[in-house]
Amino acid sequence: MRSKKQFTIAANWKMYKSPNETEKFLKEFLPLQRGFSPKIQNIFFVPAMNLYVAANLLQSTNIFWGAQNIHFEVEGAFTGENSPKVLKEIGAQVCLVGHSERRSLFSETDEMCAKKIKAAQALGLVPMLCVGESLDERKSGQTFKVITEQLKKSLSLFDSTQKFSLAYEPVWAIGTGQVATSKEAGEAHLILRQALQEITKDAETTPILYGGSVKPENAQELANEEQIDGFLIGGASLKLESLAQISQVKI
Repeated sequence: MRSKKQFTIAANWKMYKSPNETEKFLKEFLPLQRGFSPKIQNIFFVPAMNLYVAANLLQSTNIFWGAQNIHFEVEGAFTGENSPKVLKEIGAQVCLVGHSERRSLFSETDEMCAKKIKAAQALGLVPMLCVGESLDERKSGQTFKVITEQLKKSLSLFDSTQKFSLAYEPVWAIGTGQVATSKEAGEAHLILRQALQEITKDAETTPILYGGSVKPENAQELANEEQIDGFLIGGASLKLESLAQISQVKI
């Protein structure tokens, strides 16, 4: 039985909340967070224009925060992109890489993810790599093949001596109300951990989060799964009450 020393609750706000709404939410969340188990690590991935708000409110707390996307160059003629150097300078600890929406809507490839992970680690940011299969890929029995290929290609340039984490997010379960069963999620996490053993000696302790319609109603069942080390939450993280409920799962 794996021991879970920490359980990560990561909120991905996507393109929701203004700076004022971010400030209001975080100010209301902080008093609640102080009552959570010390095993719970909260992370907020806020929209780029809200990063300074998160920096100001969370800099003296044990809550991590970061960007939903970075570029693989620290600066340059890349209109609209987020510099990992600037992100680090303003105090962020983490960043998302390869979220399914980045892959499907903005043509982000595994090769681009590899370069982003390298850039993040070079600056001391902890990248959270997202992998996951589509509904057609799951129905055709390709789930394990797809996610292991995404994993290996995206980690082709990473530094195994630096920290990183993973998020398994079945594309068919994101924002659809559908959710992988704890067994389905656990099987995918186990496959990813086994694939990691070929890449890093820290495979057993690398956090692998589950993302895909996590709600207060299913959070505890998913958290009970041995291989799940946390959640990457979209819609349910936008509401104070539901995020607080999920953050109180028993580990």
